[in-house]
Amino acid sequence: MATGGKVAGTIALVSRAAAQAFGRLTGAFDASSRASRRALRTTHGPMRWLSRFLPRSLYGRSLVIVIAPVVLLQSVVAYVFMERHWQLVTRRLSAAVTADISAIIDVYRSFPQDRGSETLQRIAQERLNLDIDFLRNARLPPPGPRPFFSLLDQALSRQLELQIKEPFWLDTVGQSDFVEIRVQLDNDVLRVVARRSAAYASNSHIFLAWMLGTSLVLLTVAILFLRNQIRPILALADAAESFGKGRDVEFRPSGATEVRQAGHAFLEMKRRVERTLSERTTMLNGVSHDLRTILTRFKLSLALLDRTPEIEAIEKDVDEMTRMLEAYLAFVRGEAGELPLATDIRALLEELKLDAERQGHQTELTVIGDPVVVVRPDAIRRVLTNLVSNAARHGDRIAITATHDARYLIVTVDDDGPGIPAQNREEVFKPFVRLDEARNVDEGGSGLGLSISRDIARSHGGDIALLDSPIGGLRAMMRLPV
Repeated sequence: MATGGKVAGTIALVSRAAAQAFGRLTGAFDASSRASRRALRTTHGPMRWLSRFLPRSLYGRSLVIVIAPVVLLQSVVAYVFMERHWQLVTRRLSAAVTADISAIIDVYRSFPQDRGSETLQRIAQERLNLDIDFLRNARLPPPGPRPFFSLLDQALSRQLELQIKEPFWLDTVGQSDFVEIRVQLDNDVLRVVARRSAAYASNSHIFLAWMLGTSLVLLTVAILFLRNQIRPILALADAAESFGKGRDVEFRPSGATEVRQAGHAFLEMKRRVERTLSERTTMLNGVSHDLRTILTRFKLSLALLDRTPEIEAIEKDVDEMTRMLEAYLAFVRGEAGELPLATDIRALLEELKLDAERQGHQTELTVIGDPVVVVRPDAIRRVLTNLVSNAARHGDRIAITATHDARYLIVTVDDDGPGIPAQNREEVFKPFVRLDEARNVDEGGSGLGLSISRDIARSHGGDIALLDSPIGGLRAMMRLPV
């Protein structure tokens, strides 16, 4: 009996030491993961409002940074050109045309004219490029609607008021290439038709063509340049996403100095993570090997003792410790060297469905979308086996649903068992945790099933969550990015 007590005490001590070591290691990784997620979720308050109106991609935002100054510069240049150049030139041209009309009126009034004023009309046509006519015993037509915004109408009206100081009628919109002016001269009306270009700076199309042409050239150069600058960033993002999903990554930093620096930092982080995973795997492998050697000696010692209830209890403890070691080794095999491959999830779930039906459980399977995904097949098989086994252990009915869309593979396993209270669902993912409620998530096991399953899912860039099941029990949902 003393030998049995010593053996039991040694087994308990070894079990507690292994549990504490694994718990500290897993807790450190969980704390690091939570800190990283909190850092990624942190945003600057003042920028949150502005980000709603900006493009989401770096490429789009870079284009905005380039386009906004160009548009602002062109707007300022156009405003200055319109306000300064066009107004000044139009005002001077309008003053010149008005001065010619005023000279014609002075000649008409100061010197005798032939019948119909044909000589004055000829001189105006040949020397001043104005088509004039004298309407005898006529009156000005009623004023027409004036354009809302017209530099020519404003400038010409102002000059007619200043230089002629006679009633006048002006039409700048009736004919696109000409301007018609009528001046009341006692009982007669002087009708003048002038070319619009003689009174208005009409080279706006040339200015706009140059402005748009240079803008397009600048934007084309900016787009081509930014595309080359964004490509290394996209390559870095793809490499980080692939590494987060547990896939093999071939990445070579390129691009600008800052992008290369970020790429080298990613490669250094990748090496550190791989080294940490390798060290963890080596440690677990060594612990499992050493403990298996000790357990083998325990089994040999127990086999030489007489069969008593105490010895049988100790043998159960040894068997439980052996199952824990198998869980360790399963975890090691899942992390060590397995490469992601195209895997048929439907075929894998069909096997698990048949196993559950052979155990007497009513099982339903639904697969939506393409069943082929790129994952580490043995690791995902272990995850799904754990989830279906937990459902089969605590429920009679099982419903398995797999949905593969453009972004995620989502697998849900529902059962009609007693479920787990919402406040305890995160606790069951901790190593060696057992619940006191009616449902023990890992009854008879090592307490590592869900912890290892979540670790595998997160190594693929996904996660596992426990929810309420629509059929009355617990829903285990695995979501993996694809």
